[in-house]
Amino acid sequence: MGLLESWADIAATLLRARGYSNDSNDGDGGEGDSAGGPKPRGRNDWPTLVIEAGDSESLGELHNDIRWWFSASHHVVQIVLLAKFYRPERQILLEKWEEERVQDPPGPLIRSRAQAGILRPVRRQEIRIEEDPENPAASIITSGALVLGFRLLFLREPDAEKGEGDIVFSVSDLQRFAAHVWDRDRD
Repeated sequence: MGLLESWADIAATLLRARGYSNDSNDGDGGEGDSAGGPKPRGRNDWPTLVIEAGDSESLGELHNDIRWWFSASHHVVQIVLLAKFYRPERQILLEKWEEERVQDPPGPLIRSRAQAGILRPVRRQEIRIEEDPENPAASIITSGALVLGFRLLFLREPDAEKGEGDIVFSVSDLQRFAAHVWDRDRD
């Protein structure tokens, strides 16, 4: 789409929760396995996309990381992509997380209504990848392509005249990713 000049890859940069300095060891910090966001970026800007990969971390620990990214960034992070590797089973779980606003429940103003308008993490997509023992390059993918919303990544609407739109990782893209993981395991 010609957007390389519009995207800043910040890789695995340590970021501190809002209110803490990135220059010191004080405060709550997190370091995704990869991250990025739209340019221009200031020195302490948060990414819009964070990728968390877990091999030894449990799924519960990775879910805690997801909540931390949204909260610590004060909801600047828009998408957290989780990749959990189950190497002995030759499986990969991909989860795409975004936030949604909790709707006002009907009825009198009580605690649940007072919490309305709060953002909460929601798993928007779950993709399971399982190695095909007969053909590792043709991993079995459930749930189809992975789709990352353009608006959430770049914080603006896509320009259809320029061919901009959601970023789609097709089933064959995911199979290539999985084959790369399996190849690394064999090395």
